[in-house]
Amino acid sequence: MASPEIDALTQALARLPGLGPRSARRAVLHLLKKRETALAPLLRALETVNARLVSCHLCGNLDTVDPCAICTDGRRDARLLCVVEEVADLWALDRSRLFPGRFHVLGGRLSALEGVRPEDLTIDALVGRLAAGGIDEVVLAMNATLEGQTTAHYIAERIEAYPVRVTQLAHGLPVGGELDYLDEGTLAQALRARRPLG
Repeated sequence: MASPEIDALTQALARLPGLGPRSARRAVLHLLKKRETALAPLLRALETVNARLVSCHLCGNLDTVDPCAICTDGRRDARLLCVVEEVADLWALDRSRLFPGRFHVLGGRLSALEGVRPEDLTIDALVGRLAAGGIDEVVLAMNATLEGQTTAHYIAERIEAYPVRVTQLAHGLPVGGELDYLDEGTLAQALRARRPLG
């Protein structure tokens, strides 16, 4: 039987996505056995991120600097803007290294069932970025779900007055699929085959 502190650590890890109680127990046991090489560095990394974590005021990405590393990367094409639902989607697309532009995180998707309305998302901030100028193309990279596509169409209508090309990822993404769970090959194909929306 483990101490209450170790049980608390196991329960905390079990709440993480992809980890259940058994996986959490194995992870805790590994951390305890490798205290100096695994537990201590993990604690330091968690403390550092916890102390410095911020949301980028430009795009909504999570980073330890504001503006984030993506927004300040001079090699990125500021004329291309990819709109995603969540930070996990931004990270998935950025991991593919195929999109050369910048991002905008909505913070969710429209959902009547969940009570998520346009004002609950960062759509107004997106419109503000377009109004400031300098953006030629907006890639709507919503998940291939009913709510994701509803969100994409709503945004397309909101930004149709701006002189930008509006595209979306090609349908080849599995219906009901989420970007964070797709491999780089699927993401690469979807980015290469993006097309105008409408």
